[in-house]
Amino acid sequence: MKYVQVIVDLSAEALDRVFSYIVPEGMDVAPGQLVAVPFGPRTVEGFVVSLSEACDVPPEKLKPLIRPVRAEPVVMPDLMALAEWMHVRYLCNLVDALRLMLPPEMRGGRIHEKTQRRARLALSGEALEAFVEQNRRAPKQLEVIEVLRGGDVETAKLNGAALQGLVKKGAVEIYEGQTRRTPRALADDRRTADPEPMPEQAAAVERLTAALESGGGRFLLHGVTGSGKTEVYIRLIRRALELGRTAIVLVPEIALTPQMVAWLHSRFGGDAAVLHSALSAGERFDEWRRIRSGEARVVIGARSAIFAPLEHIGVIVVDEEHETTYQSDRRPRYDAREVAWKRAAQHGAVLVLGSATPSVSTYMRAMPGVRPENRLELIELRQRVKGRPLPEVEIVDMRGEFERGNRSIFSARLAAELRRCLDEGHQAMLFINRRGHSTFVSCRACGYVVRCDQCDVTMTWHQAENALRCHYCGKTLPPPKQCPQCGSGYIKYFGAGTQKVQEEVRRLFPDARVARMDVDTTREKDAHARILGRFRSGEVNVLVGTQMIAKGLDFPNVALVGVVAADLSLNLPDYRSVERTFQLVTQVAGRAGRAEVPGRVIVQTYDPDHYGIRLAAAQDYRAFYTRESAYRRQAMYPPFTVIARIVYSGRDEGAVKAAALADEARLGAFLDETGARADAIQLAATEAPIRQIRGDYRWQLLVKLYFKADMDAVEARMQALADAAPEGVRGELEVNPNSLV
Repeated sequence: MKYVQVIVDLSAEALDRVFSYIVPEGMDVAPGQLVAVPFGPRTVEGFVVSLSEACDVPPEKLKPLIRPVRAEPVVMPDLMALAEWMHVRYLCNLVDALRLMLPPEMRGGRIHEKTQRRARLALSGEALEAFVEQNRRAPKQLEVIEVLRGGDVETAKLNGAALQGLVKKGAVEIYEGQTRRTPRALADDRRTADPEPMPEQAAAVERLTAALESGGGRFLLHGVTGSGKTEVYIRLIRRALELGRTAIVLVPEIALTPQMVAWLHSRFGGDAAVLHSALSAGERFDEWRRIRSGEARVVIGARSAIFAPLEHIGVIVVDEEHETTYQSDRRPRYDAREVAWKRAAQHGAVLVLGSATPSVSTYMRAMPGVRPENRLELIELRQRVKGRPLPEVEIVDMRGEFERGNRSIFSARLAAELRRCLDEGHQAMLFINRRGHSTFVSCRACGYVVRCDQCDVTMTWHQAENALRCHYCGKTLPPPKQCPQCGSGYIKYFGAGTQKVQEEVRRLFPDARVARMDVDTTREKDAHARILGRFRSGEVNVLVGTQMIAKGLDFPNVALVGVVAADLSLNLPDYRSVERTFQLVTQVAGRAGRAEVPGRVIVQTYDPDHYGIRLAAAQDYRAFYTRESAYRRQAMYPPFTVIARIVYSGRDEGAVKAAALADEARLGAFLDETGARADAIQLAATEAPIRQIRGDYRWQLLVKLYFKADMDAVEARMQALADAAPEGVRGELEVNPNSLV
């Protein structure tokens, strides 16, 4: 008798263990397979973890498997091992990690292979030619015959009456055939030739391919914007394919995916596949099947593409590695960069983290003194492709503009440069890292500010819908005509977002063809690709956007980049605010002057002497790293320490506060008992910076510890506290979170 150990597809702490079942005679199952099993009074799906010839539970107490859900294993052995590692590393249920390994629609049988009615010739050779000769007086039927000579065709594309006549005569057969749902990004079959590499690119490829051919390695590819990092990736991947290996390329945003897909698809053709959440369910399923079958060997996608079912991985690239979107904000709270590190180690692959502005934590791993198991080898590209100069950057002090009476969101300098850019037939990109029209609505008589009654934040006015919207819960309200507090009509719209910038461009430059790229304009499927396609074709000559347009994009006709408000990210209550400002300004500045057209960048700020802005304008990453890491060391911030917090939330504010304070005492006692108190710099339960979101009150228990502390033990204890939150209170553990709001 054979037994099988199954993780049931139910998220509950008590179910985070294997359950044993009997394998019925004649049924074949394998580890990684999705199966249907009896569980109490119902049938549920589960993942086969292992098979055995013996079982500790008596056979009479076990139930048999019902059936396999899919014939082939959906979780390959290395991904099963990866899920088990994530289960320990991210303190999540094993089933939560396993769910990441396949398209969500595959669970529960919500998606299947697509079929269509297709036609094919039933005759061939002399018989077909004789049939054609006998039917000269049926030209429509002969047209169908000629089409089918080239291969099977979907019946909907053929003349229906002629087709039916051919079927009756026995010349054509109709059958149900599988068809693949192809993502739009893979529809273009054009191929491009390899450009001649620059010396630095060639040296980088040589070092990386040497590592690929000798067991793998971990690298930081630090190259200035426009230095051709993507070409290095492509040549490394080509060598991996020649060696019978496969590759994964991660990009931080779906907005960047179409461009990266186009580049790789034009070089690797059908070997390239794409995986990200903006695909339709059918497209994602069919791309996953292409990868699983080995038909596609290069996978491009956002964070979740790191779980692509590839075998024999030779290369994993994490492009724009500094981006926070690689960190999942829901459980399992995995970091795709860390998972990529683990998966590369599993396969003996080359891991390449690429960026013009690496995170301080990543760059530190490439510095002397790092332990070998944590070390990255640094490869630098200091020159732009073809020796093109970096764009000329000018910082404009907006305080002076205000003193001169300029109340516009555009300085006189930016307006003049934008006029010149358009007159010369070039394109411009205007960056402001805030969507909407006005950042808040206030009464000038009494100072009342319209806030969301479900979240402790101001509401943003969106002009297109003439509505106030909360960017946390999505609630909308009509803008007030009178102040709800004092009744006056002195309502004023303050601040600026992408909508207001777009409106101002249209007002000042009626001849400009403006498009906007932010969360509001990219909700529909393929919206990112459509907007960028219009900009690439020249249909649009001014692109206004949030951080979606700040990195990775390559448009040869962009002569001007305007950073409308560099201070927005600089003044966030976050220890990484200077780093993020430096990254955003450097990255968006790098969109200019990437081809023959010289580039110019105007950075508007109220703090022109801040080192983050000054060094970004100079594109001097090494100087920024030296200063920022010294600040982090002195202030005891990561990567020199670890910050962990439990965020408590619930409808009852008193219960949420009580849970946080009680766990503060419990965690303090744990630190004392284990001797970890000496490594603790801070331990405090406080009201969260944003007190309320979606109607839930929020408190946090925050601990800051030296990096040498036993973080595994501390995190495990904090996860246990979060899981044991009282009824009506939810606890969520975050380690070095992207945001501390």
